[in-house]
Amino acid sequence: MPRTHTFNILMYSHDTYGLGHIRRTMAIASQLRGPNVNILILTGSPIAGRFVFPEQIDFVRIPGMIKKTNEEYLPQSIKINATHALEIRKNIITATAKTFQPDMFIVDKEPLGLKKEILPTLQWFRRCRPDTRTVLGLRDIMDDRETTRSDWRKKGVYDLLDNLYNEIWVYGNRDLYDPVEEYAIPESVSSKMIFTGYLSRRVPSVSAVQKTRKEQGILDGEKLVVVTTGGGGDGYEVMDAYLGMLENLPRPLPLKNVLITGPFMPKSARKKIFKRAKKLKVRTFHFYRNMEKLLAAADVVVSMGGYNTICELLSFGTASVIVPRETPRKEQLIRAEILHRQGLIDYIPFSQCTSRQMEEKIFPLLENPAPYRQAISEFPLNGIATLRERLSALRSGEFTRVCEPILLAQRV
Repeated sequence: MPRTHTFNILMYSHDTYGLGHIRRTMAIASQLRGPNVNILILTGSPIAGRFVFPEQIDFVRIPGMIKKTNEEYLPQSIKINATHALEIRKNIITATAKTFQPDMFIVDKEPLGLKKEILPTLQWFRRCRPDTRTVLGLRDIMDDRETTRSDWRKKGVYDLLDNLYNEIWVYGNRDLYDPVEEYAIPESVSSKMIFTGYLSRRVPSVSAVQKTRKEQGILDGEKLVVVTTGGGGDGYEVMDAYLGMLENLPRPLPLKNVLITGPFMPKSARKKIFKRAKKLKVRTFHFYRNMEKLLAAADVVVSMGGYNTICELLSFGTASVIVPRETPRKEQLIRAEILHRQGLIDYIPFSQCTSRQMEEKIFPLLENPAPYRQAISEFPLNGIATLRERLSALRSGEFTRVCEPILLAQRV
């Protein structure tokens, strides 16, 4: 018998920098919500409040942290000791889990969260709510094989995946990139892995796309290029190369441009971009709330190729030129190379990102996007359907409530 009581899902997104984690978490949440499903998101994103949360989805904001090095994190806003800030985050996470008592706990990417902050919560689930399904969600590509294997051995990730999680959802296609082989994942862990496929996004309606193009002043016969660098912390070089291309064009073209620097681009760099863009009559934003509509309205998108942006572009059938980051991880570069071989995108290595390269890649796409659109139309995007099927299967099971809420509230 399918269970009829409310099914609570708690999602965790550590969000130390950029927009990727919170955007992926929100995309999954918006697709998993439904009758008698409540979703609560734990996030450290400083801009979580700028997003529109649908009914039955809410969030708990934990103090933001900024990554300084691979091991050092500092409070983003409040001026307190980093250890103190992490302790606050850990206590909020644990208290929320004990009070919300989720039937499912979905963790984004980091098995123990930031600096092991969700370990007490995972241990509490095993001890007090063993029927809560713990799920780790991973991108298909983490980094190159040598770096990932070494990092996972050093941090004991293989044992964590084996001991703390019921399931591991891999948001990718195994036939494109096989992390089991690349990262030497043992059978005890790989047997719990579910390859969902890439996560599709809701496609804006034709009228919404037309309205967006009209809002951006796109006339009949004009093309729209959108340049976005995600959070923007390391996006200046991409914006600089694109503006340099426009500045060097010999004559005006029937082309409109929209640049979104991202909320985390340093203020001094953002000012330089805005000043140059103003001279070229290029529209600029530091954050764009309805990004999916803008990407769907574009003829070509230039992006650094974060996982979420890639999923959106493939969902909307938008031709793109990717300039993938190569540090601190090679994840984006590896994915760009794979998707390029499939004819789904074009790309420029970050070290070769120049105005000339921009021109040589973008204008052929504007003139003939058909091959890319055809390849995209044949590419399977079944990730969300797989997650819904998994949720349905889990909801059909019976779960024993081990601890009463009133007692948990007293123990926090």
